[in-house]
Amino acid sequence: MSTALLDSSPLLALDRLYDRLADDARYELARPGYSTQKVSFCVLLQPDGSLATIQDERDPSGKKPLPRLLALPGQAKPSGQGLNPCFLWDNSAYLLGYKAEDEKPERTAKAFASFRQRHLDLAATEPGLSADPGFAAVCAFLRAWTPERAAEHKTALDDFAATGFGVFRLVGAHGYVHESPAVSAYWQRVELAGDPAAPRGQCLVTGETDQPLALLVEPAIKGVKDAQAGGAKIISFNCDAFTSYGKDQGLNSPLSQATAFRHATALNALLAGPRSRLHRVQIGDATTVFWTGAPTEFENVFAAFLEGHTPEDEKTAQDEPLRDRLRAFFDVLRQGGGRDVGALAADSATPFYVLGLSPNAARLSVRYWQAGTLGGLVENLRDHFAALRLVRARPDSDPEFPAAWLLLRQTARESKDIPPLLAGPFLRAILTGAPYPATLATAVLGRIRADHDVNYLRVALLKAFLIRSHHQLANLPMSLDTTRAEPGYRLGRLFAALEMTQLDALGLKLNATIRDRFYSAASATPASVFPRLLRTYQHHLTKAAAERGQGMKVNREKLVQEILGGLPDIPAHLALEGQSLFALGYYHQRQAFFAKAEEPANPAPAA
Repeated sequence: MSTALLDSSPLLALDRLYDRLADDARYELARPGYSTQKVSFCVLLQPDGSLATIQDERDPSGKKPLPRLLALPGQAKPSGQGLNPCFLWDNSAYLLGYKAEDEKPERTAKAFASFRQRHLDLAATEPGLSADPGFAAVCAFLRAWTPERAAEHKTALDDFAATGFGVFRLVGAHGYVHESPAVSAYWQRVELAGDPAAPRGQCLVTGETDQPLALLVEPAIKGVKDAQAGGAKIISFNCDAFTSYGKDQGLNSPLSQATAFRHATALNALLAGPRSRLHRVQIGDATTVFWTGAPTEFENVFAAFLEGHTPEDEKTAQDEPLRDRLRAFFDVLRQGGGRDVGALAADSATPFYVLGLSPNAARLSVRYWQAGTLGGLVENLRDHFAALRLVRARPDSDPEFPAAWLLLRQTARESKDIPPLLAGPFLRAILTGAPYPATLATAVLGRIRADHDVNYLRVALLKAFLIRSHHQLANLPMSLDTTRAEPGYRLGRLFAALEMTQLDALGLKLNATIRDRFYSAASATPASVFPRLLRTYQHHLTKAAAERGQGMKVNREKLVQEILGGLPDIPAHLALEGQSLFALGYYHQRQAFFAKAEEPANPAPAA
């Protein structure tokens, strides 16, 4: 299977993924013609069709009972005002003619009548169905049942049957009526035959010709944050404005019915299936799913990694398999360059895919799509964290491998304020090794100007931005480098030295340091601020020397003179690159002040 073919579109990759997930029972993938629905109640029938009881079918194992996910014949119930009864399952209005707090009882009665008529018509035209004991019992029940009798079961119907769908089962039977061999054979035959009136043509995804084409892509996609609860569509044409050359709805972008079902079912498994926690994360406003071309250990750990979990987390400590996987994953990242994936996969050439989706009314927008190999991804992740590597102010709490969402969090006051168009380019840069977007550095510098917090994560982001965007800065160090001559870096060091002198003179009782009052101006327009700060520095130095001795004064003077000696003049303005270097120099010099005596900063070169 060629990588180039896999890379062509997310729909093709998802179509191929369906076969892999269908062979894995843990994903509980629906077969063609079926869909996974939430079932909360069961109508239990006697063989003669009389009602035995209405049974709670929810799963009681959690903190509260939850509907069971079952594969039911047909697709999701379509929205709209028309009557659309399902086959052997539906809500209480269709199954029993009852709806809690019903404002339109006439429509509820019509819904039950349409459900009854559909099944009685099938009993009259399909001898194989009418011979099935379960289906015959359902038809007998529908003939005898009147919606008024639902009041006898009001307590149950208002409790567990108020939401979710219901199904039928015979007393003493192990399976549901829709699971019987006769019913399954009928439904499979109907689905394989398809709609004889459906237009036929070539599928744009697989290239197969003479295929029945899907006018509407089903099932709808569920599990995308802030999208419609009933599901949304990636491919949808439902307005006259989309009609062109006589083609309506899905014929504008033809997909075969099989491809439409397969790609949507596979995507739903990643977004909302029983193993979605291994494939789905939220990054900014984009719901992100990922998968590999073959089952790998990588799939079992990558989501936890993206969410910021480490082997030392309290939550992770209670999950020994996950803890061991994270340790193995971090060990791979700590290795040098190259594409060695260690124990994460058998082959570093295994395809790897990432798809980001964002809601857009009843549709979904593809925010980003990335396809490559697992070896290439690991290599790019190593390069990403190497660019971020910085001396940590708090080794116990500053993460060695910060998660993408944690880094994005540094660009806004609250998570909801993260620029919506930043998450996609940033994640793409991480996965592909491309330069980080300039808007990333702009947003981080804006936050520093707003709250004057020059912290580890923000400076690490600015350092990585400089390394990726400017080849001449590719050797930026993780700790203080006294030989660097860039004006922005030296001015940042100087500002840290002046601030430390102020603290030495006045102590920690200060309400505001020069960082709180002058950082924004000093990093953007240094020539307008530093002459004043240097004059104030002399007063602070004299006072600090009286408190701490002349040795402190001599050492501080040497440091300031060494920094100024590398500055021919103080520039009037610093652009984006200079402001980023300013923050890096400030952070490096400040950490050098707080370094332990046995770990001194790099000494200044001899005069």
